[in-house]
Amino acid sequence: MVKAGFDGVLKAVKKVRGGVKVDHHKNTAEMEVVRIPTPSKVVIPMQQHIGAPCDPVVKVGDEVAVGQLIGDTDKFVSAPIHASVSGRVTAVGDVKLPNGVMSKAVTIESDGEMRLWEGIEPPHVETKEDLIKAVRASGLVGLGGAGFPTHIKLNFPEDKNIDTLVINAAECEPYITVDYRECMENSWDILSSVYTLKELLGFKQVVIAAEDNKPEAFKVLKNIADHKDDVDDSVKLMILESKYPQGAEKMMVQSATGRRVPPGKLPADVGCVVMNVASVAFIARYLKTGKPLVSRSMTVDGSAIAEPKNVRVPVGTNIGDIIDFCGGFKTEPAKIITGGPMMGLAIVGTDLPVLKQNNAILAFSKDDAVLKAETDCIRCGRCAIACPMSLMPTNIVKAAKAKDPAALKQLGITVCMECGSCAFACPAGKPLVQHMRLAKAILREEGNK
Repeated sequence: MVKAGFDGVLKAVKKVRGGVKVDHHKNTAEMEVVRIPTPSKVVIPMQQHIGAPCDPVVKVGDEVAVGQLIGDTDKFVSAPIHASVSGRVTAVGDVKLPNGVMSKAVTIESDGEMRLWEGIEPPHVETKEDLIKAVRASGLVGLGGAGFPTHIKLNFPEDKNIDTLVINAAECEPYITVDYRECMENSWDILSSVYTLKELLGFKQVVIAAEDNKPEAFKVLKNIADHKDDVDDSVKLMILESKYPQGAEKMMVQSATGRRVPPGKLPADVGCVVMNVASVAFIARYLKTGKPLVSRSMTVDGSAIAEPKNVRVPVGTNIGDIIDFCGGFKTEPAKIITGGPMMGLAIVGTDLPVLKQNNAILAFSKDDAVLKAETDCIRCGRCAIACPMSLMPTNIVKAAKAKDPAALKQLGITVCMECGSCAFACPAGKPLVQHMRLAKAILREEGNK
């Protein structure tokens, strides 16, 4: 077990390499999450997660209720999808997602009643197998932004020797504060889920990790770590240096346990499972009520937003409707992003649906969306120093421009997590993340030949 720091709070076992210091801009940190009015309609894509998309199981004209199954598949890496409002299915067709990919979607015209599906009931959970089945039925995917089906993560084989659960409350991206609000508003859910997961999945230790810029959250989380149910003192709270991308899974594992996740491997390969704090809290709510994942909290902020807020929205709500609830735009937005400014996706308009993994909508004015003028590389090495995966971005760019897949593979492009630290640190304003994505595409094309 790691050594304790001040007041029983653990300090990081190992300081991760690379990363950058970013301005926090946590403007909505002390704003409680507010639920938006029921939207007139929702458009719910069948691609809500990493893995195989779901197939619609409803048709035009069907009446549906909140929590009713509307999409599922028998593919292994997937998660079912449920109606987020009650009403009538008016369309089943293709829609464009924020990343530009086309997906099947179910459109529901709301009746304004938000009626719960009559089949909703708390699941019966006594074993690991019961828990995995329940988590899949809930439709839970990683709420921190990754969107990986949670039941797959928790269904680890016994020979993996998983001994540590790391709960990620770092929220290292600027502006986003919904995980912080989860800690402040739903601490009981976090507490309940921590001890349920520990008991049923057999974790020997649980580390709840948050950055040092969240002192109020530490007060709340400390009560969870010191709870009477922690009879063997195996649930610990850890303070992390406020540094981006501290919240990335591999970085989190290294900070919490000192273990290094090898290239091409997952945290489970070194005995760890990492879960976002909002995902953990949701499991407790689902086990108590049986209501699946049909809504999520989001931060709406940025210099172009009139009234920044933390909001709770039904999955499939139109992004434009959410912005209107936050007072609309106070100035013409030059850039709109789903997610954080470091790893989020820029979108060309607001007529797009919210997905399960969307944790923020940010809109910036022209003055705050100016790109650094690109100049010649001065070979300063700052991109390599900032890279948490020990890559050499300038060499990768050179190999990508030469379309040399062998060199790209040797340089380790596949381990790049596109965190943007290299581009942030580059004094020449090089679009290094875009080059990394192009390099990966070259490697994929070579593999498809």
